[in-house]
Amino acid sequence: MNILLLSMPDSFEHMPTVGIRMPNGALTSLAGNVDAHHRVAVADLVLVQRTVRATVERLVREWKPELVGLSVMSFQRKTALRIVQLVRALAPGVPIMVGGYDPSLAAEAYTDPASGVDFIVRGEGELTFRALVHVLERGGDLGAIPGLSYRAGGAFRHNPDRAVHGLGDGEIRPPNRAARVLSGYTFLGRQVDVIETSRGCTFDCSFCSIIEMRGRNFHRYEFERVLADIRDARAHGARAIFIVDDNITLDVKRFEGLCRAIVDTGLDDLLYIVQAMTSAIAGHGATLAPLMRRAGFRYVFLGIENILDDDLRFLKARAKNALRADGRTTGNATTTAIEHLHRHGMYVVGGLILGNPDDTRESIEANLAFARRWVDYPYIQHPTPYPRTPMNRELRERGLIMNDDVEAYDGTTAVVRTEHLAAEEIEFIRWRAERWMKVRHIRAVFRLNPRFVLTHWRLMLAHTFRGGSFLKSLLGLEDDRRTFARYRAIRQAERRYV
Repeated sequence: MNILLLSMPDSFEHMPTVGIRMPNGALTSLAGNVDAHHRVAVADLVLVQRTVRATVERLVREWKPELVGLSVMSFQRKTALRIVQLVRALAPGVPIMVGGYDPSLAAEAYTDPASGVDFIVRGEGELTFRALVHVLERGGDLGAIPGLSYRAGGAFRHNPDRAVHGLGDGEIRPPNRAARVLSGYTFLGRQVDVIETSRGCTFDCSFCSIIEMRGRNFHRYEFERVLADIRDARAHGARAIFIVDDNITLDVKRFEGLCRAIVDTGLDDLLYIVQAMTSAIAGHGATLAPLMRRAGFRYVFLGIENILDDDLRFLKARAKNALRADGRTTGNATTTAIEHLHRHGMYVVGGLILGNPDDTRESIEANLAFARRWVDYPYIQHPTPYPRTPMNRELRERGLIMNDDVEAYDGTTAVVRTEHLAAEEIEFIRWRAERWMKVRHIRAVFRLNPRFVLTHWRLMLAHTFRGGSFLKSLLGLEDDRRTFARYRAIRQAERRYV
């Protein structure tokens, strides 16, 4: 069977494609988990944002797929449904499957007959997708596949959920990177790839889609598999690795062991990026941070969320940001964690959420001042009511959601107001401050890869200052409000990929 798997071209504002184009690891995992005789093509459309329609037309024409699958996040939904219609026009009879966070948590958005979708793979996809391909090839009962929703006649049927898999038995096979048919993955001038060493998280942050999709749990791959996966990524050209684990620092001793294994096996010649929890780094940084640096870690995304207790309480993120001593909480772990990472030459990508229900201008400015002082690159977002999350329910009950269009649910478009500030004002405050934090980080990027900065600095500034001019903004010759309005219009137009 010929299978074409597509990830959407929509990208996050904080991951500009001039410098960062990450692969979709879920699709190569699906490709690695069907039987070897199937021909699978994986196309990450973020690599071809300006030629999405032409690329899909070419792939459908050349590949002649017998099944097309799309991986979709909430803010990518409209793009995904447009691509489904394009595929329908090109190959009217081909079955089309969707999966990922949005179809898993908002399946009803894909069940209308006009959507053109035939199958929804909910939750972890590898085993469900394998079973679906088996039934389509050889026949069988679609109703017997856990985690699958499918069109039957004029209605959709939803099978029971598939249980979360434990990962330790080898049933989920390694990814198939050879299935990729596009190229150009990059992280600040280095070819980049993604790997995972574990899945899941046991915390209950109100904004998180992960626990809504798979529950509160944590499962690990054996180190042998993880190291083999890194070697495979390197063999396919990667010089940077993003570890996509939901919360690798839930098991600090294991993470320390992984760092040692990376050094011992000579895989420390790569640049590593990882997501981490402030409490874990703060509590174990004296031993963990130097190990991370020896292993090649240079960027750490810290889930700071917010520096104010009231906001952390709303986000249900106090526990994972707590500094502990002698079994007691003694404060916020953020600055201690950052000090450990900075001491050992790592850069902190600061994940903050601003515009929570009771935020005032002063509380938002306090977080921005913290970011200027402590983080190397800002990854500041606004509360986003993703489907079925506790945050969605609370914000809806309080009447604070101003925009129900999920196309705007990209994290940096403010769709929620506070009790004191309008949504657009919150976004403006963040946008105005954040541009200069990003400019400051160019110096660090230059130390990592001078050639990349020398050849791309104009494009980097042009992206950061869309709607205006870096030089005019620097000299105070632009009206920030008008520039912001132009920026928002440009951002809206950029979403029309198909």
